[in-house]
Amino acid sequence: MTGEEVPPEARQLHERSLVVDAHNDLLMVCSRQPPARQGAFFRQTWLPQLRAGGVDVQVLPVFLEPEFRPEGALRQTLKMIETAWRIAEACPDEVRICLTGADLERARADGVLALIIALEGCEAVGLDVGLFETLYRLGVRMASFTHFGRTMLADGSAENDTGGRLTSAGVDAVAECERLGIVLDVSHLGAASTDHLLELARRPVVASHSSSFAVRAHHRNLTDEVMRAIAATGGVVGINVLAQFVDGHRHTVDRVADHLDHAASVVGADHVGLGPDFIKEVSDGLLRVDELAWGDRKPREYVPGLEGPAGLPRLTAELLRRGWAERDIRQVLGLSFHDVLVRELGKPG
Repeated sequence: MTGEEVPPEARQLHERSLVVDAHNDLLMVCSRQPPARQGAFFRQTWLPQLRAGGVDVQVLPVFLEPEFRPEGALRQTLKMIETAWRIAEACPDEVRICLTGADLERARADGVLALIIALEGCEAVGLDVGLFETLYRLGVRMASFTHFGRTMLADGSAENDTGGRLTSAGVDAVAECERLGIVLDVSHLGAASTDHLLELARRPVVASHSSSFAVRAHHRNLTDEVMRAIAATGGVVGINVLAQFVDGHRHTVDRVADHLDHAASVVGADHVGLGPDFIKEVSDGLLRVDELAWGDRKPREYVPGLEGPAGLPRLTAELLRRGWAERDIRQVLGLSFHDVLVRELGKPG
């Protein structure tokens, strides 16, 4: 399935389902608008797409471009977190930042889009693990320690050849995040750092936006063993839809569904979700993204029909076409992530 119309049965199922997107870099775009315009920009540009895709819970990663690392990391992190709060204040009828599982449930009952602030890379923390408490006070509720490269806490997946595990500060950061109720995210961590974090974890761990290595052998994807280890913590694997992580050549909705099929066969639908990583609008002119940060210089490609949130019903249609049970589709669309977040978000350890 590519860009054709979604059949009515699939559309209706999608509309009845709770949808959680565990990774969308829209804050990168919104934060580059003048502060007074950020809320209105989100309402005009992103809210219609999220509503068209049926998104009920949106994780907002704070990603830092290379120009801000390391000297400007804390400043830019604070600016992006403030952007999230400006969006919520400008659109109180539509969205709400959620700090606890109870907040998530209230947002669902009130019919507003729940927003969760996350860190994608922890350059802002450096070696000062105590800053997680400050960031928690500002609303951060999910954290991955790095993005492709190396931080003071861990090595990213592009550094796999180094075999680097968590640093001593990274070990402390695991304990501190678990104490506070910040959900740990292994997407982008290197293989050894991922294994190390999973050895230490005492609370559910997620991979917010990582696909299956067995389907596409890319360092950003997860092996079956790692998926099982995440599931064993009670966590969830969010499947990424970026073309380079889906397949070397076949960039199609059905190929994304192959990743969902495989992950569900390994850990069950209750431990699989969606972490699409929609960045087309970010890359296509609203701001520059350094190609080197992606590990190659190839032009960015996208899965036709899944360039943004509005395409999510196409995944529902493809899973229905493959004979997935409605119950399992609803788990993958959002209930798996929602259940973990309701239990863990902001809950002191």
